[in-house]
Amino acid sequence: MSRVIRVRYERGVLKPLEPIELREGEEVKVRIEKNLKERLKDLIGVLGESSEEELERYLEEAWQP
Repeated sequence: MSRVIRVRYERGVLKPLEPIELREGEEVKVRIEKNLKERLKDLIGVLGESSEEELERYLEEAWQP
């Protein structure tokens, strides 16, 4: 099974923001991605004169599975 969940990093630990169904001791792979607002900062200037709203819309479209 594969799914995407949001987590918060606190004191060196990733904490899920929603329930996850894992057995105690089970190992999983984790992919770290910045949230949309952080990713927007990386794109400023790349697409020329784009508004924050346009960049956010592009990222939201790209984020869809």
